[in-house]
Amino acid sequence: MTEPRNPRGRHHTGRWTDLERPPLGLRALRRGLILPGGLWSSLDVVEATGSTNTDLAARAADGAAEGAVLVAEEQTAGRGRLDRRWSAPARSGIFFSVLLRPGPGVPVERLGWLPLLTGVAVATGLARAAGVDTALKWPNDLLVTVDGEERKAGGILAERAGDDAVVVGVGLNVSLRADELPVPTAGSLALANAVSLDRDTLLRAVLRSLERWYGPWREAGGDPVATGLQEAYAAGCATLGRQVRAELPGGNELVGEAVAVDGDGRLVVATDDGERHSVGAGDIVHLRGA
Repeated sequence: MTEPRNPRGRHHTGRWTDLERPPLGLRALRRGLILPGGLWSSLDVVEATGSTNTDLAARAADGAAEGAVLVAEEQTAGRGRLDRRWSAPARSGIFFSVLLRPGPGVPVERLGWLPLLTGVAVATGLARAAGVDTALKWPNDLLVTVDGEERKAGGILAERAGDDAVVVGVGLNVSLRADELPVPTAGSLALANAVSLDRDTLLRAVLRSLERWYGPWREAGGDPVATGLQEAYAAGCATLGRQVRAELPGGNELVGEAVAVDGDGRLVVATDDGERHSVGAGDIVHLRGA
């Protein structure tokens, strides 16, 4: 008979025997985040769900207020861009969605900045709380450095939910060990030597950072220049200055240098023939560094 083991390279025998992956502290999170005049209006934690984005979109359809936050201890059918699926061990990461209602003051074409804004917010929040330099791969990947290599540690998915709402989901690997990674090219904050793996601390930092970036952006009508968002994104984007292959909808491809992110959040790719192409949707593959 084997004895229970902890996460330092070993296995555990039950959901609650892994003391280094404790559940989130719901009451403390609510106390620290739901404040008078603040963005966050409600916060719920569920033990497990298929997708927090799907669940929160249903709440949006029922009239949930802006600032609703839904967090899952375990997400069994998380969705990324291009309908990719992923899952992770219970309490090994931060899996949450937020409901935003930017209002008529933000033009529809500026909504493409929401996943990029969220990326900047997550990166700045993690820099403070985890001491980790998080780079952004356009449009929605969160990268950390593990053993000198860029690894994907998380992703962002923004989806329209009715006429006036957007649900933004974030999945971030926190304590995943090398033997738990879904693919060898994945990473986690633990593998990137974060100074803190406390998920309560990290979630509070990320949501506070998101509130700081979202409020001014919405008040400025989604203007990424006036709010400093475009500059901040460009500074943290690992895609810019690199040769990339853009795999476009319909099976077409575009190869060139990623030179800018335009005013609507699209990636500008300069091809060898001197043309510049704005890419609003597709999969980006980094071919080599700048």
